[in-house]
Amino acid sequence: MRILMFGRGVIATLYGRVFHAAGHDVEFYVRPGRAAQQGNEVHLDWIDGRRKPFGRRALESFRTRLRESIDPSDGFDLIVLSVGHHRLAEAAAFLAPRLGTATVLVFGNLWKEPLAAVAPLPADRVVFGFPQAGGGFGKDGVLLGAMLPSVIIGTTDPMPTAREQDVVTAFQQAGLAVRQEKDMRGWLWLHFIADAGMFAQALRSGSLADMVGDRRAFHAAFLTTRELLPVLEARGVDLGRHRNAVLPYRLPGLVAALSGWATVLIPIARRSLAAHTDPQATEALAVLEDTLSEARQLKIPTPRLER
Repeated sequence: MRILMFGRGVIATLYGRVFHAAGHDVEFYVRPGRAAQQGNEVHLDWIDGRRKPFGRRALESFRTRLRESIDPSDGFDLIVLSVGHHRLAEAAAFLAPRLGTATVLVFGNLWKEPLAAVAPLPADRVVFGFPQAGGGFGKDGVLLGAMLPSVIIGTTDPMPTAREQDVVTAFQQAGLAVRQEKDMRGWLWLHFIADAGMFAQALRSGSLADMVGDRRAFHAAFLTTRELLPVLEARGVDLGRHRNAVLPYRLPGLVAALSGWATVLIPIARRSLAAHTDPQATEALAVLEDTLSEARQLKIPTPRLER
């Protein structure tokens, strides 16, 4: 499969690396002028969750083929779009006239109605999913990351479309398990408010990195998310379809204790937070602003988030 990763951030680099290793033809789109700045090689210090039981650390270099333009005739089968939700509209408008026949995997947070969030991309070309990886680039340019052994892909009930199945197959060929989510809209919005809880606590703790091992910080984050669940219900989400995902907010004390333990003792859990040292990251602040704005508009009290 010919795959274009939109950008060369953490998510694009990690998944581009495993797609490439699986034999796919992978390139990275970067803004004009960025190719010379970033160079064609990235150094990775990452934990590969496909290596069980708790992942395996890998130190390696990965040659990335960068391009600064996209044309409909380029012949890409799949474009992986993983940007902050506040940049989705801009990225979708840029991609729409350049798609050719490619499928676009929207791979990350969103807060609007999914298809509206990525208009004017054609609805029949778009698949929604979510990565299970994270990290950041150190001052030396090394990518410090971690990848869980699975991803989440939204698929049509009862059977995936051909484009959805192609996306599922690409990840499976890369050695990743795929959880097919039938209510991707609800799942994405639930993850968004989960991020809001974590980002709000990061502002109090100092950063996400400062939350490692702090069960009280996790408990506070989960309580903040719990007070946001009525926002999702007011938007029409059936939380009964997401019982497992909602569990941390139904049992915040127990799950907070487990999270504090896991982020100390399990390298892949620790790495997912430890690279995030900036509580003022643009996407984090945008998540908080948009969540609070929606709660106010729906007249749902969120005292923890307000504080």
